[in-house]
Amino acid sequence: MFMGIDPGRDKCGVAILTATGEIKYQQVIPTEELDTVIKNLATEFEIEKVILGDGTTHKAAAQKISSAGLTFQLVDEKHTTEEARREYWKKNPPCGWRKFLPTSMQVPPEPVDAIVAEILVKRFLFLHP
Repeated sequence: MFMGIDPGRDKCGVAILTATGEIKYQQVIPTEELDTVIKNLATEFEIEKVILGDGTTHKAAAQKISSAGLTFQLVDEKHTTEEARREYWKKNPPCGWRKFLPTSMQVPPEPVDAIVAEILVKRFLFLHP
């Protein structure tokens, strides 16, 4: 199992995927809960490696991952938010009048950080099959 983390100042996206890309867990959590969530998920799932986005707040998350006894790999998170927004609309097609507006002109009604975490793991798996 691989844990993806999209670190942020206020919130973090967390996803756990199998080596084949199957999603087992996906959640947006407050950043101050990250260390507790990492530890709980590490006991619930057999985490092989944590995949961490290399954004500006990754250093604090890296310390929490290391203190939980897990190893991590930094992955480039360039353009992941845009990719996550597209993925959000694939998973949740717009309804009502919104289906007539191009999704590229719409903002998802909820944070996409957990989808970013999923994308980070998939990028890592693609580069390290």
